[in-house]
Amino acid sequence: MLDVVRLRVLAAVARHGSVTAAARELHYSQPSVSHHLARLEAETGAKLIQRAGRGIRLTEAGRLLAERATEIIGRIDSAAAELSAHVGLRAGRVRLAAFPSALGTFVPGAAALLAREHPGLRLRLTETEPPEALRMLRAGYVDVAVVFRYADTDPEAEGVRLTHLMDDPSYLVTSGVTGDLPAHRNSPWIGGCDRCRSHLLQLCARAGFEPDISFTTDDIVAVQALVAAGMGVTLLPGLALRAHRHPGVNAVEVPGSTRHVYAATYGEPPLPPATAALLTTLAAAAHATDIP
Repeated sequence: MLDVVRLRVLAAVARHGSVTAAARELHYSQPSVSHHLARLEAETGAKLIQRAGRGIRLTEAGRLLAERATEIIGRIDSAAAELSAHVGLRAGRVRLAAFPSALGTFVPGAAALLAREHPGLRLRLTETEPPEALRMLRAGYVDVAVVFRYADTDPEAEGVRLTHLMDDPSYLVTSGVTGDLPAHRNSPWIGGCDRCRSHLLQLCARAGFEPDISFTTDDIVAVQALVAAGMGVTLLPGLALRAHRHPGVNAVEVPGSTRHVYAATYGEPPLPPATAALLTTLAAAAHATDIP
C-alpha cells in the first residue's frame, strides 16, 4: 500500500521542481525528503525522479503518480476539514472557485445568503476560469466550482457532477452599429479566455469567416474599454455585461451562442452538508439574477 506521507512529498516535489523547496514547504529536512522519495520508488518498483543538471525532474511514471497523489491528498484534506466541522453547519469551511463574471454577479448574493443561514460556516472564494477550477475541484482544493460550458465544449472528466444554474446568452459588442457576425468579418476582434475564444472561432467559422483576433484579454472592463475606443469588436456573455457595462458600447444577442452555467462537484452523493448548503444558495442566487 502506498504511504500517504510519501505521496505528499512527491506531490510537493512535483509542484516546486525542487527537493529544497519541497522540504521548505513541508518543514522537512532535505535528507528526509530524499529518503521518502527513495522509499516510494522502492515501494512502487518504478523510477520516479531523474537528475537533471543541478536539479531534478520527474519521470513519466513520477508525473503520473504525482498527479494522482495531488488528487488523493486533496481528498484526504477535504475529508479532514469536513470531520473537523463535526459533519455539520455550525462551524467549518466550504471552498468555491468561480469565473470572474459569476463573482461579479450572483456569487456575492449566494455568499450573503449562506452567511445568513449558516453564520458559523466560512466561505473561501477563488477566482479562476473553468478548466483550472475543475482541476482544483478534482484535486480537492475546492468543494464547488462554478463553471460554464458551450454546446461544443468537451465533456467534463469522470466523477465531476454538474448542477445547472442558468443559461447565459452571448452578445456581439461594438462601438457603433452592431449588425451580425458576418457584418464584422473584416473588423479586428478582441478574444477572451481559451474556452470563450474557442467558441468565438467556431461561431465565426459557421458564419463563413475567420476572425482577426488583434487583442486577447479576459478582463471584462478592459475588453469593453477597447471596444468603446474603436479598437475592435467582441463577443461577451450576458453575465459579463451585467457585471460591468461601458456606456460607449452597443450589444445585440447572437442566436445559438448561449453558454450554460453550472455548479460542479466531485464524487458520488451524498454531498457533505456544507457543500450541499452552498449549492442551494448558488441556485437561489442564480435564479434571482436577471440577464440583460
